[in-house]
Amino acid sequence: MTKIDYQELSVSPDGKTESEQPVWRKDFPIDWPSDSYVARREFTKFLILISMAFSTGQFWILFKSFLQQEEASFYRIASVDEVVMGKPLLFSYPTPQDKCLLIKLDSDRYVAFSQACTHLSCPVIPEPEKGRFLCPCHQGVFDIATGSPIAGPPRRPLTQIKLEIRDGAIYATSLIGI
Repeated sequence: MTKIDYQELSVSPDGKTESEQPVWRKDFPIDWPSDSYVARREFTKFLILISMAFSTGQFWILFKSFLQQEEASFYRIASVDEVVMGKPLLFSYPTPQDKCLLIKLDSDRYVAFSQACTHLSCPVIPEPEKGRFLCPCHQGVFDIATGSPIAGPPRRPLTQIKLEIRDGAIYATSLIGI
């Protein structure tokens, strides 16, 4: 077995001898070769801790989304008489920050979608006379009946809100497409 002289392993970063080094380097000696050395055990411990943190975060997101869906059920939007055909009604669902649009397509058919464009979350503008939603940010166009993208950069449909009509009132019950 060969004995290692650790004094020989310590080399300054510029490669000069100890007598040629500036005074401050003698006051603050750093073993440059061993400074960046990371043992396999330390590296493995780091990877395990980071993986556990990411897994915990994913479970937290799943848990929060489950709670939000439970809290969000059955929100009264409006009475059937308040909704005029061709005139969109703005409401918030499932949280006050999530703006949505309710539209009466014909005498007994209602649809509701999130107002956030699926491209960059710009608010879409309903154009019922043209049968579409328009995103003014990048000229994205969505079908007013299905929420599917027709033109522009969006590739995913608008988030649809499941509706239920009870006792002359329209209720939002859940999100479709998330």
